Amino acid sequence: MSRQNYTFTSESVSEGHPDKVCDRISDAVLDAFLAEDPLARVACETFATTNRVVIGGEVGLTDQEKLAEYMAKIEDIARACIKDIGYEQDKFHHETVEVTNLLHEQSAHIAQGVTGQQGDEGAGDQGIMFGYATDETDALMPAPIQFSHAILRRLAEVRKNGTEPQLGPDAKSQLSVRYVDGKPVGVTSIVLSTQHLDASMTSADVRALVEPYIRETLPEGWISDETEWWVNPTGKFVIGGPDGDAGLTGRKIIVDTYGGAAPHGGGAFSGKDPTKVDRSAAYVARYLAKNVVAAGMAGRCTVQLSYAIGVAKPLSIYVDTHGTGEIEAAAIEAAIPKVIDLTPRGIRTHLELNKPIYQRTAAYGHFGRAPEADGGFSWERTDLAEALKKAV
Repeated sequence: MSRQNYTFTSESVSEGHPDKVCDRISDAVLDAFLAEDPLARVACETFATTNRVVIGGEVGLTDQEKLAEYMAKIEDIARACIKDIGYEQDKFHHETVEVTNLLHEQSAHIAQGVTGQQGDEGAGDQGIMFGYATDETDALMPAPIQFSHAILRRLAEVRKNGTEPQLGPDAKSQLSVRYVDGKPVGVTSIVLSTQHLDASMTSADVRALVEPYIRETLPEGWISDETEWWVNPTGKFVIGGPDGDAGLTGRKIIVDTYGGAAPHGGGAFSGKDPTKVDRSAAYVARYLAKNVVAAGMAGRCTVQLSYAIGVAKPLSIYVDTHGTGEIEAAAIEAAIPKVIDLTPRGIRTHLELNKPIYQRTAAYGHFGRAPEADGGFSWERTDLAEALKKAV
């Protein structure tokens, strides 16, 4: 039996964190290509440092002759992302940063692998992908990562709407959540490091500014007199973003997923079109795990999928309900292929992934978000629950 009484910690980072700036640009580039060509194949990586953004990777289009036309928009896309995030520092400003675009045409050998050798579109690479869900929050997400995200989203709201203009874009949060009988009941420590634009502010000043927003974000009763607060524990934090620390796409994969509460296959998401199973299969694995929990078949569920490049069907499906299952895990494994096509094409069709819906995923987690009317976060729907129950 798994432990019932323990403390677990997860962290999140804001949209202005250097790595998240890069994730945002990579996903904005992906969205731009998908808006023009829903079948575009994109693998876009971004690097950012002082006064510099470098974008590289590969692009395959239905009409490859249009690539140069689309490429002309890349620099403006990067600047728009940086402006929306809020960077106007002397050494990292949306108007003056140097943007270098090194994107190129997709390798014919990779395209051949994706096209597949078995009469159907193959996976874009080999690999393992995990999805997870737990009934400890309404979003069916682990509480430490869900509320770490929520704190930073709230601080971004008040920064960007002008309520708290002293806050800067770069920030990190970390919550240590106490569990009793397997359920989250409080926080033992709160860590927040946030950039501030007023150099005269002390750590105490920053805490006084952010504490009301943290308290309103966390569930009632979770903060007690014993809760430890660590706000800007190193002191001043004025220089932030890529000027303070270089950023790179794909370095926050645990922040993007479950905060360490569940396994991760190792592949990053941002900048990758949905033929890449690193992204699409991780999304569908979350979709499956969430629907298992939503269906009342388990209180916790992990789903693993595995793929080989150029092969359409998954090589394996694994389910673990961590001792909380009302249905045998093997029966759930057998039911999954009956209710959904797990080929790359099947995943994209079922979740409607060939849309420009990815820029919004680049910060505050790819999971635990509400499904949106235009298809964003479609993998968070629970519309497969009844079909799963009938299939077991």
